[in-house]
Amino acid sequence: MEERPLRRDAERNRQLLLRTARELMAREGLDVSYEEIARAAGTGTGTVYRRFPERSDLVDALFAEHVDTVVELARQACRAEDPWEGITRFMTRQFELEVDDRALGELLRRGNQSSELVQRGRARITPLVAELVERAVRAGRLPAGVVPGDLVAVHLMVGAVMDAARKIDPNLWRRALAVALAGLRHAELAGEQPDEDVIDRLYGVPSATPEEEVVPRGTTR
Repeated sequence: MEERPLRRDAERNRQLLLRTARELMAREGLDVSYEEIARAAGTGTGTVYRRFPERSDLVDALFAEHVDTVVELARQACRAEDPWEGITRFMTRQFELEVDDRALGELLRRGNQSSELVQRGRARITPLVAELVERAVRAGRLPAGVVPGDLVAVHLMVGAVMDAARKIDPNLWRRALAVALAGLRHAELAGEQPDEDVIDRLYGVPSATPEEEVVPRGTTR
């Protein structure tokens, strides 16, 4: 059965809760409680549960907006005249978003997002990142063996520095990113190229087996 759209007032409540949750989680991280969200939004806890029955519903809604933002950043980077400048700007801007939003780093590095959501996001983002990498390789700005998964590895490595230094030196990630990108640009790559399954698992999403096949919500087998 087709899902009915929310009434106008219900949609306003939903957007209010999303904005409130985003602000709280940016400061405190993903473990903010529904009670804290309701109190800050001026609503009852029951309202939060009605809009987001499972915590994953709220997390997925917030992550989906982040995917939209990263897609636009990647599109802008693809339009850069210098492909290496495009990659540098794309990676830098992602971390600038994360440094002011603790929840984003936790979303990407704690494996809280659903595999279905990650797969949808990757389907939109990976082709753009592949274009960025291919342009840089063709221009001789990256070694021929570099693939989008290598930028994922850079993101995870620099993200780990950001997480560890958030309260000590919040700008240390910039130095770590410069080191990582310089290394990638001049690397003699070892090992095999990471495939899509490895990328998913790096982000905390387990491999899907036939018995664990993702079933869209609202459907039955």
